[in-house]
Amino acid sequence: MPTIARVWRGATPPTKADAYHEHLLKNGVPDAQATPGNQGVFVLRRVSDGVAEFLVISLWESAEAVRQFAGERIERPVQYADDAQFLVDSEPTVRHYHVLLAPERMESPAPAPAS
Repeated sequence: MPTIARVWRGATPPTKADAYHEHLLKNGVPDAQATPGNQGVFVLRRVSDGVAEFLVISLWESAEAVRQFAGERIERPVQYADDAQFLVDSEPTVRHYHVLLAPERMESPAPAPAS
């Protein structure tokens, strides 16, 4: 079972939501998944009040595994060069939570409906 959940939030205009989702799938998600100790990544999206809000939750076996992905200052988000062309809002810090309960097995969800 993962012991740490790393949570970050950002927002794009709704017109850029699908492109940003693809950007995450090509950059941040595979980088996290390739880091030893990563135990999964969730990418959640909702469109509300004229923005597409993204919540990215990555699961980790230890704080050391998080450091391997994020660097020594684990409270800072990992950023990519193209992020600025999508994001209209981005949390400057990442929150970390202790995982108290997690499903034993998860299936990949169905593709998200077009926004």
